[in-house]
Amino acid sequence: MATEFKLPELGENIEAADVVAVLVSEGDTVIKDQAILEIETDKATIEVPSTVEGKITNLLIKVGDKVKVGATILIVDEGKIVESKIKSESGIKKDNKTSEVKTEPEVEYKATPITKSLFKKEIVDFYLPELGENIEAADVLNVLVKVGDVIEVDQAILEIETDKATIEVPSSVAGKVVEVLIKSGDKAKVGQVIIKVEAADVESVETKIENKDEAKETTRQSAKKETVPIPTGERPSIQPMELDDQPPILKGAAPAAPSVRRIAREIGVDINKVPGSGSNGRISMDDVKAYSKKLHESYAKGGGTGLNIKSESLPDFTKFGVIKKTEMTNIRKKTADHLSYAWASIPHVTQFDKADITLLEKTRKELNKENEKSGTKLTVTAILVKIIVEALKEFPQFNSSIDMEKKEIIYKEYFNLGVAVDTDFGLIVPVIKNVDKKSLTEISVEMNALAEKARNKKIGLDDLQGGCFTISNLGGIGGTYFTPIVNSPEVAILGVSRGALEPVWNGFGVFEPRLLLPLSLSYDHRIIDGADAIRFLRFVVEALEQPLRLL
Repeated sequence: MATEFKLPELGENIEAADVVAVLVSEGDTVIKDQAILEIETDKATIEVPSTVEGKITNLLIKVGDKVKVGATILIVDEGKIVESKIKSESGIKKDNKTSEVKTEPEVEYKATPITKSLFKKEIVDFYLPELGENIEAADVLNVLVKVGDVIEVDQAILEIETDKATIEVPSSVAGKVVEVLIKSGDKAKVGQVIIKVEAADVESVETKIENKDEAKETTRQSAKKETVPIPTGERPSIQPMELDDQPPILKGAAPAAPSVRRIAREIGVDINKVPGSGSNGRISMDDVKAYSKKLHESYAKGGGTGLNIKSESLPDFTKFGVIKKTEMTNIRKKTADHLSYAWASIPHVTQFDKADITLLEKTRKELNKENEKSGTKLTVTAILVKIIVEALKEFPQFNSSIDMEKKEIIYKEYFNLGVAVDTDFGLIVPVIKNVDKKSLTEISVEMNALAEKARNKKIGLDDLQGGCFTISNLGGIGGTYFTPIVNSPEVAILGVSRGALEPVWNGFGVFEPRLLLPLSLSYDHRIIDGADAIRFLRFVVEALEQPLRLL
């Protein structure tokens, strides 16, 4: 009886796949779970197992074809099935002179426990992983491996620069590098194949089958993929493809890949409203970007938060003298875009004050002398981090974000503080997580470690995300006051300048030299009023001026 084998469902919203390799040919005999072709979707390269048994009478696909889910792949004649079942009291052997699997004459066999695994060398692709919210590509600074190297899981294989930071990318595979598909200076896209690795992978299980008179050992199938059936529970099965966490896709939803849906969600675009330019209206990443751009342009023209200022052309500076042009780094580009957006969309107000830290400095230096052996130094910034946490608890509107589209205020019940770090390649803001649960010493150690990682380009993307409030301390460089820009989607930032000795009237007819620390608090006036801002800043000042109470 002729039976069709059709391409099965491949995963959420995947409608077709490219045929990379066909592992059988007409005339071959296939059994259930035997790999019959290798396909590539937009998520992975996988082998497709057969769900039918019999002799192939018609093979309907070839390498390079694009096959839709549900399309007929091959037709088999089930009347020509070669029996090859293993039972507890029967066995099989393969005739080395033919390519058919034959049933052994009635000889009693006994299956013994598995003695070893049979491995095959498999070429595995390593793809550039997700790099963070809305990051689609990165510049390759250094490739840390070469062909012939043996790598391990979590070993750094390349150094890249994204919009947010310079980081090392760890490998998720282990084995021998057989091909490097990227070089320094390239721009790598998320999901692009970076290297190919020859990895050992368990393909099947070798079971010894003993005869009463002599031991007979089964062998694996020939190049035509004729596999010897393995007892139930011992055959490795193809696992479902892992997809990004996504909301359930309802019937009739817009046709788009999971990665496209994720980007649409992240930038606030309703995927069902995006017109698709692909076949059958399929939506691509470019379609989502074009739709988002159109929305922003129409919103700006309708009086939105964008400044909608026409840019002016620069003059020809070479007329006035010699110039030198250098391209902006990704970090500088992102900083420029982010701060331009923050300045344009947030109504900034900056509040200033001074804190008398004379007693605090004396106490801090004494503590550092006591802790000299441990090598842990307590800094003013570490103390400020601890104070800010208490201030955020007292004034929860400073630990929030605003959603103007939904007209909602989002209050956060966690306390993660960003501390700006000046590096040779731009400003980076690592985030110390769960500060409320850490001591001053733990904060100092973690803050120094993050700053060192940032300067050495070892910072991870997770270290830069999730901040609630930012501190920018320029006191080590100089200055009195400045107006820091709020780090959106946060609603406030504290600027710290250099402390200086100043004469202060003590109320008893004498001016005393006191060490005063200038503080600048910028905040989002949409959610924070001026009165609350000065109360917040006074809370910080009074905590700095009473170190014993703080400790």
